[in-house]
Amino acid sequence: MPLPNAPGLGFKPEHFAAIRDTRPQLGFFEVHAENYMGAGGPPHRQLTALRQDYGLSLHGVGLSIGGPDRPDAGHLARLRDLITRYQPASFSEHLAWSSHETDYLNDLLPLPYTAETLQLVCDHVDEVQATLGCRLLLENPSTYVLFAQSTLAETEFLAEIARRTGCGLLLDVNNVFVSCTNHRTDPQDWLAAFPLAAVGEVHLGGHATEALPSGPLLIDDHGSPVADPVWELYSRTIARAGALPTLIEWDNDVPEFSILLAEAARAAAILTQAEMRHAHAC
Repeated sequence: MPLPNAPGLGFKPEHFAAIRDTRPQLGFFEVHAENYMGAGGPPHRQLTALRQDYGLSLHGVGLSIGGPDRPDAGHLARLRDLITRYQPASFSEHLAWSSHETDYLNDLLPLPYTAETLQLVCDHVDEVQATLGCRLLLENPSTYVLFAQSTLAETEFLAEIARRTGCGLLLDVNNVFVSCTNHRTDPQDWLAAFPLAAVGEVHLGGHATEALPSGPLLIDDHGSPVADPVWELYSRTIARAGALPTLIEWDNDVPEFSILLAEAARAAAILTQAEMRHAHAC
């Protein structure tokens, strides 16, 4: 079953008791796949309980799909076991690289958008989808530098990956706002060029702002509420695309569960408006 066109939250173990006791009206929970690659223990007991009542989305951070080397076979095997165990409605990864040979970096690093890297990423996506036996959603990155050798726009690069491989796309609206602000471009233009028909999930998160002489530098840190300009971009995107599964990401300085529910409720209101407009149009 696909994810419902409803808001979801990133699961944090400290919120498990609140979720168990209140059973909030949410569409799904999302977890980082790498946190559940052990054989058992409390993480799997909690995830098994969640899976009984909610849709599940697995979000990977370690495949290094944009790296020069093929995806690690051991990592792919662990992912396949996890997907077999929980049958998630969605699996996603990042358009980024995070490893070099046997070294793994604690970051999601950008890559130039060229014909060569396009083919490389497509080859890696093909291998991942064939090995896992499911469709991958590929997330647009937050970026802080541009490559002089890039010959393709980011939106064109992502659209071509989806066309060649059949993968879906994960649209992180905060990443769009962060990247466009950092590069002094218009996020509305970016979204106008983005293939919304390929989107299987949307992410919303917070960012930090650093004042520089050249203007603001935004950092995608998932440590604060979704900013108002990001909500506005999201609302306009949903008005165009229709309701989509929407995750609230909050991974640092995690607040009380009630605060996350309030963010989800704001997304739910926007999704409801889109569904009402669609029903009226029909």
